Amino acid sequence: MATLPDLVELVRAPAALSVPGDVVAGAAAAGALDRRTPALAGASVLLYWAGMAANDWADRRLDAVERPERPIPSGRVSPGAAVGLAAGLTAAGLTLAAAAGGRRAAAVAVPLAAAVWGYDLRAKNTAAGPAVMAACRGLDVLLGASGGRLTRALPAALTVAAHTWTVTALSRREVTGTDPALPLRTLAGTAVVAASAATVARVPGRAASRRRPVAAPGRVPARRHGRPATSQPATSGPDDAPASRWATLAALVPAGLAAWYAVGYGAAQARVVAEPSAGRVRAAVGAGITGLPALQGALTARGGARLLGLAVAAAAPLGRRLARKVSPT
Repeated sequence: MATLPDLVELVRAPAALSVPGDVVAGAAAAGALDRRTPALAGASVLLYWAGMAANDWADRRLDAVERPERPIPSGRVSPGAAVGLAAGLTAAGLTLAAAAGGRRAAAVAVPLAAAVWGYDLRAKNTAAGPAVMAACRGLDVLLGASGGRLTRALPAALTVAAHTWTVTALSRREVTGTDPALPLRTLAGTAVVAASAATVARVPGRAASRRRPVAAPGRVPARRHGRPATSQPATSGPDDAPASRWATLAALVPAGLAAWYAVGYGAAQARVVAEPSAGRVRAAVGAGITGLPALQGALTARGGARLLGLAVAAAAPLGRRLARKVSPT
C-alpha cells in the first residue's frame, strides 16, 4: 500500500506552490479579489495534483525505462491507485470550484480539467503539447478572474501561458538533452514575458482628473459672480508631486519582481545554452516551475495588489528549498 511520502512524490506536492498565484493574479487583474479567491486557489491546487498523478499513470511504461525511481515503476504506488487518485482529485477540484465561484467558476474549471487530462493522455508527446499545457495555465488564471471581468485578466493569462510554453518546451528534453537553439528561443520568450509583467497599465482619465479644467477653443468661459472666469492652462496641483512619487514606487514593485523572475529562470536557461545536457535542462525546468511565483507576484502587483504580490512571490524561495527534497519535474 502506498505511503503518504509516496503520494507526495507522485503528485509532486511542493510544486503546487506555483499554482495559487495563477488564481490570485487573475483575480487581481479582474478586480475580483474577495473571499472566494482562496477556495478557487485550493481548487486549482487539487486539479494540478490530479494532473501530476494522471501524468505518471500515462507515462508509467516510459518511466519504467527512463525514470525507474518514480513511484509507479518502482512499485511503491500501483497504476490503479494513481489513476484513482487523479480522478478523485479532479472531482474534488471541480466541486470546490463550483461551490466557491458558482456557475462562472465551473464554466472555467471544467475546460481546465479537460485540458489537464487531454495533455496527459493525448497531447503531451505531440507537437501540440506545449500549447495545451500553456492553455491549462492560462485557464487557471481565468479561474481566479471568474468572479470579475474576464477580459481584464486576459493579458495576465497570456503572460503566464507564454511562460508555461517555455517550461514545457524545455521539459520535453529532460531525458535526452537538447541543442542550444531551444534554450535560446525559450530565453527570448522569458525576456518578453518579464517585460510584459513589468509594465503597469495606465488607468485612463486618472491624470486628467488632477488637473484644472481648460476652456475649449472658441467657447466663452463661464461667468462667475458677474465676471468672466479666467481661462488658465492646465497646471500641476499641490497633490501631484506625492502622487507622482507614489506612482513611481508602485511601478517598481511589479518591475522588481519581474526582474527577479527573469534573472532566476533566465540564468538557468543560459546554463543550458552553454551546456545543453539533460541535467542542465532538468535544472532549468525546475527553475521555471519554482520561479513562477515571482512572475505571478509581478502580475498581481500590476493589478494593484502590491503587498499581496510580494506575498505571492515569497513562495519562490520556499519552492526552491522544497524542490531539493521532492523533485518538481
